[in-house]
Amino acid sequence: MKEQKAIATPIRTKEIMKKYGFTFKKSLGQNFIIDVNILRNIITKANITKEMDAIEIGPGIGALTEQLAIAANKVIAFEIDGRLLPILEDTLEPYNNINIVNQDILKADMMEVWDKYSLGERPINVVANLPYYITTPILMQLLMAKLPISSITVMIQKEVAERMAAKESTKEYGSLSIAIQYYTEASVEMIVPKTVFMPQPRVDSAVLHLKMREKPPVNVENEPFFFNFVQSSFQQRRKTLRNNLSRHFTDTLSKSEIEEGFEKIGIDGTRRGESLTIEEFASLSNYFYQQIKETLS
Repeated sequence: MKEQKAIATPIRTKEIMKKYGFTFKKSLGQNFIIDVNILRNIITKANITKEMDAIEIGPGIGALTEQLAIAANKVIAFEIDGRLLPILEDTLEPYNNINIVNQDILKADMMEVWDKYSLGERPINVVANLPYYITTPILMQLLMAKLPISSITVMIQKEVAERMAAKESTKEYGSLSIAIQYYTEASVEMIVPKTVFMPQPRVDSAVLHLKMREKPPVNVENEPFFFNFVQSSFQQRRKTLRNNLSRHFTDTLSKSEIEEGFEKIGIDGTRRGESLTIEEFASLSNYFYQQIKETLS
């Protein structure tokens, strides 16, 4: 493999863009990283080694892809922007362990990808610099698909990373925190200034590490009901659980039945959603699920 200067530098990035006449598409949330040390830190946080494969989402001109190729056994990178394919073919030419998939990961048949690239023989980690506008849909799709991956390490908007890793009784804690932590152990690993991107976004970023759980931390009777229940509990953050759930269950449970649920589970209805642990949400959700099931049967 011939040596080449890292892609993730301001000079090299500008050279590549000029060579191909590439312009950023705001609609795709394209922000390229121009600091190779940040990328190496991400790979360290993701615990990438030659004994594992990596999946990347949105390789751009290949800055992170290159560092993943050096650290991992094999890299499968999903790139939606067809304009970047010839650029990636050029910038990543020295590496023979990279496959670029020109698909939207939200629409891709992941099992087909698994088979085509013989994934699953080694541990698989997802590593990506995600566009801000589509962070949550991508992460939730990966988690809900229950793919055999070990961890997800992503650079995302700092505020969103903090919400995903938030604990109860903090202002960042909400339904997104619970959804992410139902499937993973979440931690914010580092804060990344906007100055390491081209073009610079308006806000700082953070590296979020999600270690996949072997099983959820709580048992729930019905997952869709549980997530919907949690979301409704945060519908109006300043309102009490009693108020939010009364609105949510308008057509299915009376106020007295909701009150009875609070008493049975031992949770004060005047509390707000942000004060409840995931265990308390699971207990309440399971109780009300059974009540509705009995009512409808």
